[in-house]
Amino acid sequence: MKKKVVLAFSGGLDTSYCAIYLSKDLDLEVHSVIVDTGGFSKEELEHIEKRAYALGVASHHAVDAVDGYYNSSIRYLIYGNVLKNNTYPLSVSAERVTQATAIAEYAKEIGADYVAHGSTGAGNDQVRFDMIFNILCPEVKIITPIRDLKLSREAEIDYLKSHGVEFNFEKAQYSINKGIWGTSVGGKETLNSKGILPEEAWPTQVTKTGTEELVLEFDKGELIAVNGEKFSHPAKAIKSLQEIVAPYGIGRDIHVGDTIIGIKGRVGFEAAAPMVIIKAHHTLEKHTLTKWQLSWKDQLAMFYGNWMHEGQFHDPVMRNMEAFLTDTQKTVSGKVFVQLMPYRFQIIGIESEHDLMSSKFGSYGEMNEGYTGEDVKGFSKIFGNQVKIYHKVNQDAN
Repeated sequence: MKKKVVLAFSGGLDTSYCAIYLSKDLDLEVHSVIVDTGGFSKEELEHIEKRAYALGVASHHAVDAVDGYYNSSIRYLIYGNVLKNNTYPLSVSAERVTQATAIAEYAKEIGADYVAHGSTGAGNDQVRFDMIFNILCPEVKIITPIRDLKLSREAEIDYLKSHGVEFNFEKAQYSINKGIWGTSVGGKETLNSKGILPEEAWPTQVTKTGTEELVLEFDKGELIAVNGEKFSHPAKAIKSLQEIVAPYGIGRDIHVGDTIIGIKGRVGFEAAAPMVIIKAHHTLEKHTLTKWQLSWKDQLAMFYGNWMHEGQFHDPVMRNMEAFLTDTQKTVSGKVFVQLMPYRFQIIGIESEHDLMSSKFGSYGEMNEGYTGEDVKGFSKIFGNQVKIYHKVNQDAN
């Protein structure tokens, strides 16, 4: 019997090459898998399945990972208000972790001897996929034809044509990767340190004008309703919000970051719903959490986002930080009011029964109810005492 290989399959040029190469050149039984993290329509998934079978795979399997992706990753990115380099909501990096994990689990489920992916040797994905496969299914060997053979696009097309494959693999001007937590856009403008993507390169065109107000409702840190409409799962709320916000051109930016392989990378992204959610959630937290809760959350969230970006999702320290982040969300409930405008948005305010900005305890800069002026005089002396001693001692020493 032929040995089995599970192929991470998207239907593009690289994974189409892999499907033929693994079957014809390596004489393996190919089982293709696509993991949907919110980037495919039903029609697109059906088209990809047809392409897989046309390439001769023994079986094709589609994994609906949208809710699982939210449950395992996105919710904690929201809890932590994670923006890598204060810009990027981990649109692609977090979903690659979910995809690699699902593929590894499927390889174990069907007893595969090998697992394969179409990553090149130039990006982060090769590390994320390899590392997670090594962690979750170390007994399964990894095959990476595109990387190992150092193939050009032209060489891949010629190879497929020689095997009777005549799919249209015309290279798109822009590389698009879509998921529920944002869409990345790569093109000639992102290959250099200067340049902005043109209007037509963005996945969602700007069709809305004027202003619009919306209300986001959170329950313990999770988005549960948009404009009064409640959803059975936060992933559905994110999709609904994306449809409302994206036509304003909100959430577009260029991210410059440090890759896992040690070089700088630049990519465009469109993440309308994620950017609005993170800003709204953070505002609600600033009203409902204490000074030190916010401080420690910021520190842990930065590490959490960087470790997620580098594919280290399965490090147990991630579960420790998730437990902390979850615990901080006990009082992060209420409504956030947002005003939308072309290319930008602003937070108008919040309503929450846990709002710590209560007039019962005073109004900042105007009136206090919890202490007297004499209390402040004594507190100020004690609070600055050690620094006063430092300056006094060192002034005398000099």
